[in-house]
Amino acid sequence: MPQGDKSAYTDKQKRQARHIEDSYETHGVRRGVGHEEAEKRAWATVNRQSGGGKLSGSGRGRQAGQSKSK
Repeated sequence: MPQGDKSAYTDKQKRQARHIEDSYETHGVRRGVGHEEAEKRAWATVNRQSGGGKLSGSGRGRQAGQSKSK
C-alpha cells in the first residue's frame, strides 16, 4: 500500500477526518490553516484517537493500563 493511501481506514475514521479538517480550515489558530496542513493535522488526530487504520478484530486486546469494562 503506498504511503498516504487512505483505503485502510474505516468510513467512521474518514468521516471524522473530514470534520476535523473542516474545523481546522475554518477555526484553526489565527483564522484557519491551509487545506494541506488541515488535512495532515486531521489524519494525525484520527490516528492518535484510534490507533490508525483498520485494526484486527478479536486478537487486538486492551491497551496497557486499561481495566476491564464493568
